[in-house]
Amino acid sequence: MKTIVLASRNPVKAQAALTGFQRMFPDEAFKLEMTAGESGVRSQPLSSDETLTGACNRARAALQAQPEADFGVGIEGGVEPHGDELSAFAWVVVLSPDGMEGKGRTGTFFLPPAVAELIHQGKELGEADDIVFAQSNSKQKNGAIGILTGDVIDRAALYVPAVIMALVPFKNPELYR
Repeated sequence: MKTIVLASRNPVKAQAALTGFQRMFPDEAFKLEMTAGESGVRSQPLSSDETLTGACNRARAALQAQPEADFGVGIEGGVEPHGDELSAFAWVVVLSPDGMEGKGRTGTFFLPPAVAELIHQGKELGEADDIVFAQSNSKQKNGAIGILTGDVIDRAALYVPAVIMALVPFKNPELYR
């Protein structure tokens, strides 16, 4: 059984990570462990680069916390301005102790102006969602995408393809070493 260490205690991120690994490697058995892992960036990253840096830092922190693990995973959600609008997305980074690295990014969607305004005022996306949509702890549930799509796509479903994309080098190591 291979061990995945996720630098987050968020159950949505845990579900997405485990599902992505299981889909990419259906003949393998995995156990997922969660640990605290600092992103080293703002609590609400405000660009793709900052969000990717946060995911990389979290993946490294996961492996530092449990060096015997087979994989360290960092998932970081971010927003990026486009004129007056804000888009939302997440980066996923997977690292192995032998130095293999994979990265994947989720799809992108645009936030409603009321949510974007609260983020511009310094709120995190999850907090802004909770305020605008009268939710509680939505970031550990369906997230902004789940709220906005009526759960056609929830936060975990948004993250799973990015986990799978981050695992491409691990599926094809001869092409990435």
